[in-house]
Amino acid sequence: MLRASLKTHPEPSTSDVLATIVAEATPSGHAGISIVRLSGASALTIAQGVAGQISKPRHAYFRSLKTAGGRVFDQGVVLYFQAPNSFTGEDVVEFQGHGGPIVVSTLIQTCVEMGAKMARPGEFSERAFLNDKMDLVQLEGVADLIASASEQAAKSALGSLTGVFSKAVNALVTSVIELRIYIEASIDFPEEEIDFLAEPFVLERITRIDAQLQQILKQAEQGRRLQAGFSIALVGSPNAGKSSVLNRFSGQDSAIVTAIPGTTRDVIREQLLLDGYPIQIADTAGIREAMDAIEQEGIARSRQTALMADLCLWIIDVTALDLTPLNLCRSVLEQNLIAAQAGLFEDDATVKRLVVLNKMDLLPETMQRALSDLLAGDPHTFLVSAKTGLGWDHLASGIKQMVGVGDDSESLFSARTRHIVALTEAAQYLTQAKKSLLAGLPGELMAEDLKQVQIALGEITGQVTSDDLLGKIFSSFCIGK
Repeated sequence: MLRASLKTHPEPSTSDVLATIVAEATPSGHAGISIVRLSGASALTIAQGVAGQISKPRHAYFRSLKTAGGRVFDQGVVLYFQAPNSFTGEDVVEFQGHGGPIVVSTLIQTCVEMGAKMARPGEFSERAFLNDKMDLVQLEGVADLIASASEQAAKSALGSLTGVFSKAVNALVTSVIELRIYIEASIDFPEEEIDFLAEPFVLERITRIDAQLQQILKQAEQGRRLQAGFSIALVGSPNAGKSSVLNRFSGQDSAIVTAIPGTTRDVIREQLLLDGYPIQIADTAGIREAMDAIEQEGIARSRQTALMADLCLWIIDVTALDLTPLNLCRSVLEQNLIAAQAGLFEDDATVKRLVVLNKMDLLPETMQRALSDLLAGDPHTFLVSAKTGLGWDHLASGIKQMVGVGDDSESLFSARTRHIVALTEAAQYLTQAKKSLLAGLPGELMAEDLKQVQIALGEITGQVTSDDLLGKIFSSFCIGK
């Protein structure tokens, strides 16, 4: 028997359970249609006060909508969803009327006068969670689907909404619970001569759980990248072609391109998609000895942008390198590249970077082939031409590989930073449990570590939550969701 039960999500207060809430479910403003949603025990009574008798659930009624004083202010469709077969698990009524601000505000005010209260941001979703209609991951998937900036991001959000992420986490929790039960049994029956923890399957089970956890963590990181994206800084010497690289990424003339070194004085940022991944790419001032105070400030900003970015692309003008036949060898080229990067990173190994040799189109074909052969298999150096697009697909794949995302996102689910934190914490406790087992430490230590694994995983789906966590999650939702 497990020695400690896990805390479940908090119960709503009595006043919240009894209160019927109302809010607009569609964006505010002028539109052809707007939807106003009621949820709670009095939803049907209030709706009938506005639209007349409503008897059948899931039946569309076309009605005139009236104020508490009986004045008709709109016509529209009314839908009733009887508890528990609704989004929130409560009685829900939706008014589909004309999308004018005056019409919507009149309808909401009428519902309030009849006993409803204005919903807090995310309160409909919160009630769906508290009534076990959806778990936290699924509800966050709804928000991520709405906010998706690409088709791939939308697909991953749909994966979370339909339970792909939750099922993977719940399967892990089940495996951890089964192992906890076995270990707790060995603790409860110490008089047995058999050493339960010495059984080979215990180590095998932990190893298998760890492998599954690491796979989910990897997929979650990709899902987070699909939603949150990542930042790239373009850095290098003046006139290396950084602005041309930015324009090639964006597909437009985002930055001024001239033959004059030092044209870019400030950081230019663009939001765009790289194979479906949202990225913020920053073109920075060229790194050199500053000619004046303005350029000095621009270079300082370049350094700061580079240090804060998820990835730096060090752009080098390949025609500026000493590529004579005598120097065309790997060791000399590496020395050239190291010298070209001097002065920015200051040997900071924590900065992720790729070296991009630009302007390859200006080299003779024999030299292009020689460089390509020389750098074959180097995952951190790329030969490109921002002008012609040479090597661009290879660079895009290298960028995604460097930031930890793959080329195939079809099976991904969306994830958030809190999920990554919880999975990482679970992995740490699982590693500690494995160490305790291998060291032959008392089973109580391993049992406690596995309990913490279960708690960390439970926080993802909401099996284990706190009021603070729920408040933070649902406050980021729109009011009518």
